Amino acid sequence: MITKEHIIKRFVSYVTVDTESDPNSNTTPSTEKQWDLAHKLVEELKSIGLHDVTIDDNAYIMATLPSNVQHDVPTIGFVSHFDTTPDFTGANVNPQIIENYDGKDIVLNSEEEIILSPDYFEDLLLYKGQTLITTDGTTLLGADDKAGITEIVSAMEYLINHPEIKHGPIRIGFTPDEEIGRGAHKFDVEKFGADWAYTMDGSQIGELEYENFNAAGAKVKIQGKIVHPGYAKGKMVNSMYIANEFINALPRLETPEHTEGYQGFFHLYSMDGKVDETELQYIIRDHDKDQFEARKAFMQKLTQDINSQYGREVISIEINDQYFNMKEKVVPVMHIIDIAEEAMKQLHIEPLIKPIRGGTDGSQLSYMGLPCPNIFAGGHNFHGRYEYVPVESMQRATEVICKIAELTALKAE
Repeated sequence: MITKEHIIKRFVSYVTVDTESDPNSNTTPSTEKQWDLAHKLVEELKSIGLHDVTIDDNAYIMATLPSNVQHDVPTIGFVSHFDTTPDFTGANVNPQIIENYDGKDIVLNSEEEIILSPDYFEDLLLYKGQTLITTDGTTLLGADDKAGITEIVSAMEYLINHPEIKHGPIRIGFTPDEEIGRGAHKFDVEKFGADWAYTMDGSQIGELEYENFNAAGAKVKIQGKIVHPGYAKGKMVNSMYIANEFINALPRLETPEHTEGYQGFFHLYSMDGKVDETELQYIIRDHDKDQFEARKAFMQKLTQDINSQYGREVISIEINDQYFNMKEKVVPVMHIIDIAEEAMKQLHIEPLIKPIRGGTDGSQLSYMGLPCPNIFAGGHNFHGRYEYVPVESMQRATEVICKIAELTALKAE
């Protein structure tokens, strides 16, 4: 299999390119700098020998590894995104290589006393003795999802260099703007031409996921009235106090920090307030479609109740669906999960089949006609300064891609 040194070199070359996306932009990609890595990837895919390498006007990249067998085999795909989240800076990433991790604290930044500790991040202990790539404590790393890109490119390169591994046609796709929920919006499923695909966008080694949240975003605007505080009696309406009423009326324990597994939540992720106007932004998540609809209805009813209390419209709410649980689209073709599970088992990787507490491009692609479950990419602590990825996990993910390709061809004989 491809060496650790090769994986590290490729991964570092990706994460040191700033590709942060921007939810306030109306372009695709949402930031001009995403083109920097997109163009680099196109040249790299051509250089390793892939066919039909294309990039469209929105920076969606596709390429083909042709079949090397005579019989008909379903076309399978592998998909990852190259943008990084706007939640935390991805500029000037300075990866740190920790060889033979000893299971102790890792000092990411001595000047700012930023420490990656197994006392807080217990998963670190799973990788004792392995090679970790971390941040320097001032940026995110970008393993979400440049680890996935590394694995897909490395797997294609390996299959090209090892024609003794028999496989059918393989399509790969790299997308912009996944982190702002638009990664699949302009993905041309018909052009991609795969019967099914896998996103390489999971975390811990062994993860295999075909259930995800139903998701919506809610924007809540509260209108107040501002007058001079010395003359405010009976006149001032402080929108921030009304916002506080709204926040406290939602179930306090149904938030991300109090839920796990299949449990849904309301997540207040942004608040901008002044006396005369406050805006709250929420994400709403639930695996169960009925409970998802109930959560949206609860917020609508709460808005109506507070308006009734004040005798006028002091609150308005706008709720927009973002993506839905891919389970509905994957269950009818469960053989695609069976193949991935068998691939892991043959590689002595324990499959961890569990729901995603989030979403991937695969969530939307599944509803666009491309069933697309999710496979581990190896990273941990995404979207922040404590992000890290074990190199060995990226190697194993690369092996899983190759094995899925091999098994798909074998089962088609």
